[in-house]
Amino acid sequence: MGARRGGLVNLRHDRAIMKEAIEETGRQVVMELERYLNTLGTIASVSPLLGLLGTVFGMIQVFTSLSTGGAGNPGALAGGISQALITTAAGLSVAIPSLMFYRYFRGRVDELVCTMEAESLKMVEVLQGERERDPGGDGRQ
Repeated sequence: MGARRGGLVNLRHDRAIMKEAIEETGRQVVMELERYLNTLGTIASVSPLLGLLGTVFGMIQVFTSLSTGGAGNPGALAGGISQALITTAAGLSVAIPSLMFYRYFRGRVDELVCTMEAESLKMVEVLQGERERDPGGDGRQ
């Protein structure tokens, strides 16, 4: 709706000015739509790395217990291995849904932007007298 407002404010101007106003308003709308996408993408990218970091710490714990106590204490080894597996699972548990939601919302924003561009272009053409109005309102000519 914002892009149309940018065009209607400049109704009395020529096509280039109207189109520029719509594009500027459209950029602002896209920024608003993408506001949290970067954060969600970062979470999806970083969480497996944090899980891997926890895995490394868990394996360090295993090797530290091996070097100090030898292989005779399975409980000490199991604690490090458990830490490694838990942190890996936690990282993936966050990364997988985050990535799915990021991809979904990225696709929705792209769809909305394409629709907004097409509808704004139609509006400019109608206002400039280059296209007939759509009486049915269903998008067909």
